[in-house]
Amino acid sequence: MLKHILLATDGSAASDHAAALAVDLARNMGAKLTALYAVDPYPYLGVGEVSAEGLQYYMSAAQEDAAAAHAKVAALCSQDKPVTLIPVTVEDRAVASAILEYAHGQNVDLIVVGSHGRSGIARLLLGSTATKVLAESKLPVLVAR
Repeated sequence: MLKHILLATDGSAASDHAAALAVDLARNMGAKLTALYAVDPYPYLGVGEVSAEGLQYYMSAAQEDAAAAHAKVAALCSQDKPVTLIPVTVEDRAVASAILEYAHGQNVDLIVVGSHGRSGIARLLLGSTATKVLAESKLPVLVAR
């Protein structure tokens, strides 16, 4: 029986599909759902002087994106039989690491992630969050295609 499901969300079409699956699972199992949005570290910290304005703009945009992604999941959770939603934003962490650290520290029973369906050479060169989570998780992972 699932009691706590972790959904990794970024507001993309792939994560929207994963959200629909995660909400349905949570609803059917009577589980609570955590929607985690991870903000990558500011990409320009190692390049020249750090611009306080650039960092502030980056974090502001990331917070807006997180709020929009959480709002999509909240709308799904409020339909029919409501699902308890815990929106979480983790800052300054690589996405896969943030997902795994949160999941392993919060009694999560299942991790749900979306897949962008990369294949062939693009997948080898770019890697993917779903692949990293699958490879490193000690918990069950559902990858929504």
